Amino acid sequence: MSSGTMPAGSTARGAAEARDGARQVELPEDRHREELAFLAAYDDGPRPPGWRMTPRSVVLFICGSDGEPLSAPDGGRLVVSRKFVGDRALVERCVVTLAGERGLLLVGEPGTAKSMLSELLSAAVCGSSTLTVQGTAGTTEDQLRYGWNYAMLLAKGPSREALVPSPVLTAMTRGAVARIEEVTRCLPEVQDALVSLLSERRMSVPELAGGDGADGTVHAVPGFTLIATANLRDKGVSEMSAALKRRFNFEEVGPIDDLDAETELVRGQATAALTRSGAAFGVDDAVLEALVTAFRDLRSGRSAEGWEVERPSTVMSTAEAVQVATSMGLGAAYLGDGRDVVRSLPGHLLGTVRKDDPADHARLLGYWDGPVRRRAENGAPLWRTLWELRDELS
Repeated sequence: MSSGTMPAGSTARGAAEARDGARQVELPEDRHREELAFLAAYDDGPRPPGWRMTPRSVVLFICGSDGEPLSAPDGGRLVVSRKFVGDRALVERCVVTLAGERGLLLVGEPGTAKSMLSELLSAAVCGSSTLTVQGTAGTTEDQLRYGWNYAMLLAKGPSREALVPSPVLTAMTRGAVARIEEVTRCLPEVQDALVSLLSERRMSVPELAGGDGADGTVHAVPGFTLIATANLRDKGVSEMSAALKRRFNFEEVGPIDDLDAETELVRGQATAALTRSGAAFGVDDAVLEALVTAFRDLRSGRSAEGWEVERPSTVMSTAEAVQVATSMGLGAAYLGDGRDVVRSLPGHLLGTVRKDDPADHARLLGYWDGPVRRRAENGAPLWRTLWELRDELS
């Protein structure tokens, strides 16, 4: 055997060992374990029932300490990172809603970090973000309530042991936070199961009522609450009833206002994605800022200079900008052949814009013939390069 080869079995074992314990996406309670433990000891103020830390510490966990180290009573010091780039007042209102054990509904355009915010809130409040139901047209009422282990059901009859609780029922019995993603994609009859849950804070399991005196009712433990998310683009898919709306506090999560903050977020998340792939992020700051600027122009319908821009029907969200930046970085890392990475930007933008409506291709060309051309004429070197790449959009 030559020195440059390895047995196939050895290669397979190495790959298996590399995969052991590895995750593509870390849960926030695992990724930020040190910060969560620190903040749990940092503030000894009053805590709502079942909470791992005070409401003030939950806000600190999500919004960060602005680069300032915090000092814990045991002498420890830690700088808490900012995880959600958005309005601190929004986060505070969300925390107050959960402290009052009221349902929280986060609404907004796709890609505005609603799910991430709900995960962070859940991880900070109860230590788990995994008690989640993904809403779809195929979501059933059982997925919000409970099911059965049918083998045990046939062998022993209805019993607590045979019951398979939903994430919502598990949260009720633990006094934890349950999450429902895309609640408006659930059918109305499935949504209706939440009305009594949020008002009566109990769930009836008729099969368990019987001779042992049990009434078949599972009561929510103090601390239980629910966070749901809904996309404004899905409004009307399965409109929430007035009764269900009244049981939630609505908070709208909007796009990031500040260009620098959005650029920094895109850079950080794209860099993290490249690191997981074993590569370095090779997109320079000027190209990244141009990418984020284009997304912001197309999202708002107006350039930073005040020029009108025809908005595409596709949502030009920060999350999409992260994906484009990541793709550009991967292309530079794995397929780089000396070409300037900016040459790939028009093609990636076109792929994003055309997701919903082929007519958006013409809107992107209009953006190139408008703001891109005018910036090039004003002498901006990078935008001049982008203008010269217009043919790439054909």
